[in-house]
Amino acid sequence: MNAAKPAPKPARKRLLLMATGAFVLVAVAYGLWWALVGSHFESTDDAYVHGNLVQITPQVPGTVVAIEADDTETVQAGQPLLRLDPADTEIALQQAQAKLAQTVRQVRTYYVQNDALAADVALREADILRAQAELTRAQSDAARRQQLARSGGVSGEEILHAQAALKSAQSGLAQAKAALAAARAKLATNEALTRGTSVENHPDVREAAAGLRNAWLANSRTVLPAPVAGVVARRSAQVGQRVAPGTPLMTVVPLDQVWVEANFKEGQLRKMRVGQPVTMTADLYGSSVTYHGTVAGLDAGTGSAFALLPAQNATGNWIKVVQRVPVRIALDPEDLKKHPLRVGLSMDVEVNVGKDEGEPLTAAGRKEPVWSTRAFEPPHDEIDALVNKIIQDNLATDDTAVARANG
Repeated sequence: MNAAKPAPKPARKRLLLMATGAFVLVAVAYGLWWALVGSHFESTDDAYVHGNLVQITPQVPGTVVAIEADDTETVQAGQPLLRLDPADTEIALQQAQAKLAQTVRQVRTYYVQNDALAADVALREADILRAQAELTRAQSDAARRQQLARSGGVSGEEILHAQAALKSAQSGLAQAKAALAAARAKLATNEALTRGTSVENHPDVREAAAGLRNAWLANSRTVLPAPVAGVVARRSAQVGQRVAPGTPLMTVVPLDQVWVEANFKEGQLRKMRVGQPVTMTADLYGSSVTYHGTVAGLDAGTGSAFALLPAQNATGNWIKVVQRVPVRIALDPEDLKKHPLRVGLSMDVEVNVGKDEGEPLTAAGRKEPVWSTRAFEPPHDEIDALVNKIIQDNLATDDTAVARANG
């Protein structure tokens, strides 16, 4: 006779029920958390700090004579970084100054010659009046002697003298008219050089002034300023190095303008929109420092699409690989001031995708430059004052010029 099976112990049954209930509660809690919180966030640790690498390149050829900033040093916008030998540009500047002065003096003579040529034209007109009067008198004398010759009152020799005088008067009038035409032609040519303008605005003077401005600008470009404030990196310039325009000499990295580029999987982009809030941590500071930012935009393609050697999937052994799309995240400037970052650092990124009212792509057009600098704008007041001084000094009369020089 078989022995009866022992009844399950109530304690064991109770433990199984409790464990099952606990798992069910955990599953329900996780489901609620995912529905209410977890599904509203997308995160990745494939994120890195990016920034602008501003190259310092010369605009004129020259030899490096001074390096005024080195790697790891902080510089301000407009601060001199490098200096080139200014000997050649200074000589060109002096030549341009002399050419402007010479041109002003030459153009000034055009206006002076206008008065002289006008006086010469008036003199030639007076000569014509005298030649016409002389011709009239010679014609009258010749006619009178012709009448007297019929009655035998004058000799044939007197008639010949009167006819010679008439021809001489006719020739004198013709010469006076030719001289007047030549004087008027000279006056018209000279007036054409000065019509509708002044010495200061004459084309020749303006061309010489432009040459001076160009020489002055080239001389000012022997000093290479920092376009932006930042940290110097990758200095390759050496003293004595001969450089050509466009040669990279160093790089300035503006650390207050960095951003984060997070590479999210393509399946994580369904709810991602521009303007969504982002929280980040950097391996440099650890989880104790939290950065805040917003989604600034999504790249136009995956990282592999813009690779130097794009993947070729039209093969028989193709294996699907989940792609990642770079997402740009703008950082809070106040967070950057408190805890500066370096380009290339790793970041952990979490995007709150619960707010889906934004655009999937940046739709608004930009109304201002992404970035600009005024470090290369020359001081126009300085060169304008130099040009005006040279023009006025060479426009003045000799007495005025001497008084200015002594004064």
